[in-house]
Amino acid sequence: MKYYIIAGEASGDLHASNLIHQIKLQNATANCRGWGGDLMQAQGVTVVKHYKDLAFMGFLEVAKNLPAILKNISFCKQDIMAFEPDVLILVDYPGFNLRIASWAKLQGFKVVYYIAPQVWAWKANRVKKMKQCIDLMLCILPFEKAYFKDNWQWDVDYVGHPLVEVIDKFKKENSNSFKENTIAILPGSRKQEIAKKLPIMLAVSKLLPNYKFVVAKAPGLEDEFYHTFLQPYTNVSSTSNKTYHVLNQSVAAIVTSGTATLETALFKVPEVVCYKTSNISYAIGKKLIKIKFIALVNLIMNKLVVTELIQHQLTPQALVQALEPLLQQNSLEAKEQQKDYENLYQLLSKGGFASEQAATKINALLLSC
Repeated sequence: MKYYIIAGEASGDLHASNLIHQIKLQNATANCRGWGGDLMQAQGVTVVKHYKDLAFMGFLEVAKNLPAILKNISFCKQDIMAFEPDVLILVDYPGFNLRIASWAKLQGFKVVYYIAPQVWAWKANRVKKMKQCIDLMLCILPFEKAYFKDNWQWDVDYVGHPLVEVIDKFKKENSNSFKENTIAILPGSRKQEIAKKLPIMLAVSKLLPNYKFVVAKAPGLEDEFYHTFLQPYTNVSSTSNKTYHVLNQSVAAIVTSGTATLETALFKVPEVVCYKTSNISYAIGKKLIKIKFIALVNLIMNKLVVTELIQHQLTPQALVQALEPLLQQNSLEAKEQQKDYENLYQLLSKGGFASEQAATKINALLLSC
């Protein structure tokens, strides 16, 4: 069987590599080719385009690099046609992958989508076309199955969240780590969002002087960018490419909204979630994005598991007020959050690891053809 996989980001490379590992356990003759990174390559995939060559973020950058993007799409189509895969597996990366899905279906290829686009938050109009061109949709958030069924009459499959497998493996390999008197600061990955939130996050260190603070720097951002923010703080250190190590040793965390909120919860670290952007962007976002919570943990559990401090609510004093009960292990707030974290883990790992369940469903699709 021939599998063509497209992952356009580092996270996609990680989750695709675990999926390919499981596919090969179930089908030793699997021949895999596609777009991704070093982790996919380590699993024996012939990687024809590295995700590092695809990272165009923001409207202006996309517009500026439009010829390169169109050239990539053309190359991708030609490469798929030449390889003639039994199945095309698209991993996240919706801006690119949905265009390929639409084309591939017209060519008669079987199309699988692993890690559904978050159409429940915005761009719901994408679903009509997705239904037409995707043979098997594999979702990683439990509420997505009901969302697609109730709103779009589309039966999709929930396979669990791939981060459970990744973090379980990390914790087993680092089981000797011990909790320090440290609070992790996860300020995000983009310069603009870091500049908005990091000064407020760092100010907490002066209000909680008995704790050490560690900033987990985003990969790809130079140290000089952080230097101005960190310089006034004597009890704050920083590290690069070691976010999981920081979380594994921390007693609490201040986290920018995004996937990091879920990662923190799976490490069972008490957390407070932050979000702040320009007033104009926030006003536009409120009109376009229709979700009850901003933290993935809260969205999945459909309740306020972790405190969300949004826009003008985000102040050093508010952060301290939310953190203090969580720093007391026997407090009602801390116990309740840990109980919710355990329920979250059970929900996201139901039926086993996501990559194993996804591989089983993909191979079942191929056998049914």
